[in-house]
Amino acid sequence: MPQKKKAIIIGAGPAGLTAAFELLMRSDIQPIILERSEYIGGISKTVNYKGNRIDIGGHRFFSKSDRVMEWWMKMMPIAAAPDASFIISYQNKTREINAGMLKNTPADPDRVMLVRERLSRIYYLKKFFDYPVSLSAQTINNLGMAKMFKIGMSYMWSRIFQIKNEKTLEDFFINRFGKELYHTFFKDYTEKVWGVPCNEISSEWGAQRIKKLTIGKAIVHAIKSQFKPKGKTDLSQKDTETSLIEQFLYPKLGPGQLWEEVAKLVQEMGGVIHHHIDVEGINHEGNKIVSVKAKNTKSGASDIYDGDYFFSTMPIKNLVAGMSPAVPKPIAEIAEGLLYRDFITVGLLLKELKVKDEKTANKLIKDNWIYIQEREVKIGRLQIFNNWSPYMVKDPSNVWVGLEYFCNVGDELWSKPDAEFMKFAIDELAQIGIISKEAVLDSTLLREEKTYPAYFGTYDRFDELKTYINTFENLFLVGRNGMHKYNNSDHSMLTAMTAVDNIVAGKTEKENIWLINTEQDYHEKK
Repeated sequence: MPQKKKAIIIGAGPAGLTAAFELLMRSDIQPIILERSEYIGGISKTVNYKGNRIDIGGHRFFSKSDRVMEWWMKMMPIAAAPDASFIISYQNKTREINAGMLKNTPADPDRVMLVRERLSRIYYLKKFFDYPVSLSAQTINNLGMAKMFKIGMSYMWSRIFQIKNEKTLEDFFINRFGKELYHTFFKDYTEKVWGVPCNEISSEWGAQRIKKLTIGKAIVHAIKSQFKPKGKTDLSQKDTETSLIEQFLYPKLGPGQLWEEVAKLVQEMGGVIHHHIDVEGINHEGNKIVSVKAKNTKSGASDIYDGDYFFSTMPIKNLVAGMSPAVPKPIAEIAEGLLYRDFITVGLLLKELKVKDEKTANKLIKDNWIYIQEREVKIGRLQIFNNWSPYMVKDPSNVWVGLEYFCNVGDELWSKPDAEFMKFAIDELAQIGIISKEAVLDSTLLREEKTYPAYFGTYDRFDELKTYINTFENLFLVGRNGMHKYNNSDHSMLTAMTAVDNIVAGKTEKENIWLINTEQDYHEKK
């Protein structure tokens, strides 16, 4: 009896787990996942701190891909209140959903997706602005007519006198929004996120993350929203720019809950998941990978994992550095020069927020995310976990928030001791008037390395690296860090699905994997 083929999958994030599940469902190949941490889900994991759950970076479950949306909903059915009603349109079919029709609701009432309302705003000049910025009465009132006039004239100038050779992210912003709006809302925040000037970041980042959203589209959407009849919303929102969507799905206990469910199914179907395994070496012969060398970070023991197919979601910088025999020097230089942005989340448990909703002063504001534009503080974004799912908070009378900081390993922020950093974060949020220090009940801190692949450093030579890696017929780079591509979870899943499509079809091509999140249907607009 022939031995079953094996696929070695590096990483148990969305891409790695999707690859494993698809292989088990559609082939006789056994997936063996090597995960460095104790968690499931990569940066889509959910961390439980004393019963309060943290979502690293915030994960809306929404996609313009029918394949991904249906995959999610089959994995975790949608839960609805008895009077809830909404519409789902996929595969050119439309159906109305209400609680009475949810026949697939599991025995476990926690294993469900919630339908959540989306609200993100910008906090600037200690005032709230629409996100994306729109020409609303609130925006005009907050900025004043003189500033709005300058923004309008600058925008008209940018439409007439376009920067023809668009090379940098600064060029990209100015061409679409005008110099005045760029300096008001884009420049400082973007540089806070990436740590370098916008004129040193490739315009490709904007082409991938911001896409087609314009001031005009945001205004039209705002006007339509004012006159839209009350009633059912089409959850697919196919004709809506992604940053303007009004609803999204969210696992009841956070994003990690879905990936833990997938991991459970993978193991039940014969897949293997090893935790605390750090991949140190990639061994290749000719145009094929033959094995990986890995070390157990707990026991210190090393092992060799042979396989027929190899999926990598680990940072491509580390993958190339560990290849044996060594790659050609120019390729090694490109990989070594790839840069990343790291991430710190501070979880704060509060009695209440100081800022209140203008219309309902006694209630919690409804934002999922708040983008902190204030220049005097380092904090980049604020999540209100209560509004992602009320079940993320142990005691619903408290407010559970996540303060997000963008930094680099070894820099001043990253190097602060945990206790000092948490005090610093509390001071910052109090400084800009969002909380009072007396309201703080508890705090914790999480650090994530290589959270965001950067579009600077040696990225301008990335195609050379990609071409070289693609010569290995049985190696598939998938996911955000695996491809050094700022993908969302759905894009990462699609890269894994497409790689499995190729294996099942006996194809060795890779270009269709790299096209994910460049085709129109996958675009995210900001």
